[in-house]
Parts: sequence; structure tokens; C-alpha cells
Amino acid sequence: MDIRRAAALLLALVMIAALTVGCGKKQSDTPADTPAAGADVRTPAQQPAKLVCYNGSVTLRFVREEDTWYWGDDRDFPLEQSIVTELLATVQGYAALSPLPHTDDLSQFGLSDTKRYISLTDTEGNTRTYWLGTQTDEGQYIQPEGETDAVYLSPAGVDGTLSMGIYDMARLPQLPQLTADNVSALTVTAADGKSLSLTASEGVWLRSGQDVTQWSGKLTEALGQLTLLRCIDYRPSTGVAELCGLTEPAVTLTVTYRAIAGETELTLRVGAQRDGGYYATVNDDDTIYLLPAAPAEALAALAANGLNG
Repeated sequence: MDIRRAAALLLALVMIAALTVGCGKKQSDTPADTPAAGADVRTPAQQPAKLVCYNGSVTLRFVREEDTWYWGDDRDFPLEQSIVTELLATVQGYAALSPLPHTDDLSQFGLSDTKRYISLTDTEGNTRTYWLGTQTDEGQYIQPEGETDAVYLSPAGVDGTLSMGIYDMARLPQLPQLTADNVSALTVTAADGKSLSLTASEGVWLRSGQDVTQWSGKLTEALGQLTLLRCIDYRPSTGVAELCGLTEPAVTLTVTYRAIAGETELTLRVGAQRDGGYYATVNDDDTIYLLPAAPAEALAALAANGLNG
């Protein structure tokens, strides 16, 4: 075999290998699924069953069963349905777009060497893949797989969603609105063991049976600010809770309150500081969330100094 034939054979093998590389795991830098081409890339799927998004570094896979979407890597993950359905609606809208004129130079649309794509598969197994180009003020340029000479402009881009990690798509627990009207008992405990314990009756805060409502302003404000900003880590690995200061929380809030389902308990553990907030866990769930700084610091002060904190 001469040198030219050997070089041609080597080049062919490299090209075949490149075409068989797929999309990686959720945090992989290399895509590990190759986008599959469907029978009709321009017909909207009536029954979408799978959505795959690759933003150039991370692949997110979603699957649909009946009317519910799940994260393909873990179906127990509390996926916020509205994020996926909005993304789906945008992708389905691609089928109604008209091609742009003068699209010979794909580089002007960010499509000449893009690796980012979204693919949608229906229940019949038909898959449509859209390559994603530049996001502009007018919209986002896309190119359906198989339409090498056509470029479309979608008025609704998906770049914002694609920049999200899976934890940004988590459905956050809704913390209850806690007041003296629905709380039966409340204890705030600091890491050193200092604590503040109150009960409530008919809208009045009581400490050891004495009305302390007039001094409860900071407590009322802190309870009113309780909310979770985002998910930090779902099913954290061993040692992560300790690193986040949650094995020995800086402050723990334990509340018994009346809800629609009857008397309910809430335990909120607050750990170390991060990004203007504090790590926190809710009840027995080990998922780590971010709690705003204001209520976390107010609760810590109340535990340390009582109602004068």
C-alpha cells in the first residue's frame, strides 16, 4: 500500500470515528449522543416523548410519560414542569417558521461550526434535530438537521434555558407562611446550644406563658422572609453536607404549625454562607438549597440573643 492510499484510509477511519461520538453525561464536555434525523424534520410532533438539549458542554435529557416530564438521568428529580413545557413550545414553534433569504454564509448566523442542538422525538420514534446558532435581539438562528441550505430565525430563543443547569430546573419546596395565628410551637437553636422557644395562641406569641408579641418584630420579619432561592445539590455525595456546614448547623428552626392537612412540623437547618445566602435543608430531605441571608442571620441572632437579637 502506497503512502497516499494509507493516508486516505486513515482519514476515512478518523471521519467514521468522529461521526460515532455521542453526548456525554450531564456534566460532560463532549456530547455523547449523535442527534438523530427524523423522517420529517418540519412536522411538529403531536405526542412528544423525549427532548435532548446540548449547549456545547452539558447534555440534558428529558422524557415524557403521560402528561409529566422527567429528567432522563433521575426520574425522582423534582423537575419544574413549566421550564420544560415552555422549551417544548418554543421548539415545536420552529415548524411554522419561514426560511431566511441569502443564507449561503452560515458563519454570519453562528451555524457554520455550532455543536449546540435540541432534538425532539415523538412517541412514534420520529426525531427532529435543530442546530442552534447566534442569539440576537431579533431572535435565535436555527437550522433543522438535513436542511443544509436553510436558516430560520426563531423570535423566541432558547439560549437562556440552555445556560441553566439541571439544579436550576428543580421545583423548590414552598415554605409555609408562619405567623402567631397558625404556629403552635417554635424553637430557634444556635450551634452553641442557645435557643429561643415560643408558643402561640390566637395570634399572640408567648414565652413561658407570658405575652411577648410586642417584642416579636424581628421574629415576624424573619418568618415572613423564609423562602428558598434555588437548589444547590440534589442527593449530595458523602461529605458535601459537612462542607456546607449542615452536619452541625449554625441555626436550626423547628416549628409545629397548623396546615390544611392538620398539624405539621417544619425543620429548617441553616449552614454556611454562600453567594449572598446560606446553605439549608428542609425536614428529612438531604437536598441542599440556598436560603436568603436576611432571615438566616435574623434567626441566628434570635437564637443567640432572644427577642432582643
